[in-house]
Amino acid sequence: MPSQVLVNGLVAGAAYGLVAVSFGLICHTARFFHLAHGATYTIAAYLVLALITALQLPVPLAICLAVLGAGLLGSGMHVIVYRPLRRRASPPAVLLLASLGILIVLQNLVSMVFGDATRKLRSGAVYPGFEILGARITPVQVLTLLSGVLLTALLWGWLERSRCGKLLRALANDEELSEIVGVDTDRMMLLTFAVGSALAAVAAILNAYDTDMTPMMGFRALLAGIVAAIVGGIGSIAGAFLGGILVGLVQHGAAWVFPAQWQDTIVFAILILVLVARPQGLLGRPHRHARV
Repeated sequence: MPSQVLVNGLVAGAAYGLVAVSFGLICHTARFFHLAHGATYTIAAYLVLALITALQLPVPLAICLAVLGAGLLGSGMHVIVYRPLRRRASPPAVLLLASLGILIVLQNLVSMVFGDATRKLRSGAVYPGFEILGARITPVQVLTLLSGVLLTALLWGWLERSRCGKLLRALANDEELSEIVGVDTDRMMLLTFAVGSALAAVAAILNAYDTDMTPMMGFRALLAGIVAAIVGGIGSIAGAFLGGILVGLVQHGAAWVFPAQWQDTIVFAILILVLVARPQGLLGRPHRHARV
């Protein structure tokens, strides 16, 4: 595999890994597929564009506000839609359909406000980047790699070492038992959506600076993130990120060998093989059912 294909695959994989980690965190805790995560991803990137062009804010401040806004958006989805449904004991299928509805509505709102044309956050001249072992890598791509590894490590450390992280893991393992021992499950769920949405926002903004953005960008990233989270193992932070790296490498490796339209086909073929051979994912733990 040429070095440029390897570098491109690692960069894409780091971005997919962040989406997979954030999606897996919410999915494992809330126990349903939060498809509206893709809308949060898209809105975060477009929010940076709006803050820079409309309000003329400095780029660092616009990025920080967009990440914060994404966290608030994810929390708002939980408060306005998911929490009332959960209190009515709605099954996961209902929550899944609700999340799909949110995704479609917000995606179309972005399209109405900003249009369907491809937009970009980059300004000024485009530079070829640094040369490493015969491959070119830009500063944004370096930042994407570093951010993916660092944020995944910080999230893992927070979940493993902090009291709040341990409470969140307890909620993910058994919500009913957590309530019995006094855990504020609603607050923990709110925190889960906020943290997961903020991580997705970081991935979206970095991707928008590296390439371009469209109202559909979140849906494609969401598909890759779901595949990565399942391949790596839902509930495993390290597994989700490694799954993202694998998806990125497979996509760009497939594009080097096969026509570009085969990228997604090969990725989903790998997903099927993993599900057949190891349903819990590469680093996931098998589910155990106790019988009384």
